Amino acid sequence: MAMHTITCNELAERLAAGALVIDVMTPEDYAAGHLAGAQNACIYEMVFLDRIAECVPGRTTELVLYDASGTRLTAESGRERLVQAGYPNVSVLEGGLAALRSAGFPIEANEPAAATEAKLLDGVYQVDVGKSTLEWIGRNLNNRHRGLIVIKNGGIVITGGRLSAGNIVLDMNSVNNLDLQDPGWHDLLVRHLKSEDFFAVERFPTASFSLTGWQEKEGGSPEAPDGVATGDLTIRGIIRPVSFPAIVAPQSDGSIKAHAILDIDRTLWDVGYGSGRLYERLGMHLVHDIISLEMFILAGRKPDSVT
Repeated sequence: MAMHTITCNELAERLAAGALVIDVMTPEDYAAGHLAGAQNACIYEMVFLDRIAECVPGRTTELVLYDASGTRLTAESGRERLVQAGYPNVSVLEGGLAALRSAGFPIEANEPAAATEAKLLDGVYQVDVGKSTLEWIGRNLNNRHRGLIVIKNGGIVITGGRLSAGNIVLDMNSVNNLDLQDPGWHDLLVRHLKSEDFFAVERFPTASFSLTGWQEKEGGSPEAPDGVATGDLTIRGIIRPVSFPAIVAPQSDGSIKAHAILDIDRTLWDVGYGSGRLYERLGMHLVHDIISLEMFILAGRKPDSVT
């Protein structure tokens, strides 16, 4: 239990003594339901302290902060920020808004209906290739380069409210570079990446990832469940198993957003150019074996889709 907390019974006494209550959740949550008379200053916003200054008469005012459930660090983080900023009399309400509801405190709503939480709906989701990206990062002793690879197509399957399958196909002919400003060096690097030195795109125009397993992390956020994805990554026609952390988040419009970062040893897929493990006396031509891949995926549920 966090220090400097008070109960709902104690809150009634504090209110009678002139304490000011601050709801530290998002404006959307505040609008959906809050303690009558409470002010809103979202702890997630960079202007949190500015919001406090607007609604609090002075730094010596007694403040009571609450969040949604009292089960996370949300309100306690707000208290720490305020104490550091010179507000000496700040408490956190145990149990948050949920405790206030259970105790029968008056709850106001600025919207006619409470906002509903997004959830993962079973079905097949098609990747929106126009709004999804894959970025690569490669490095050597002196520099790093980054670029994009176009996602050609893909899908995600949700079964029982959990990620159960999925696939992504990459258009390797689309490999580009984002950091080199000189057109000559830019085009030279892109040709280099597409050549037999790296991805041999003339022979292997696509790469792909197929999901074979998903283990959700315990204690994660229901808004953005994170876990470990496992599957098969195919590059240059070679299939290797991989696993990596990923987040799969339902959206209020029924779509899904996913984010993942994966580091791979390129030499396992016969991408050996400049590898110190494979060649000697490389000098300035040494290239690190690890390539980082970062994916941002948006996928929409197909109409009448069921698994």
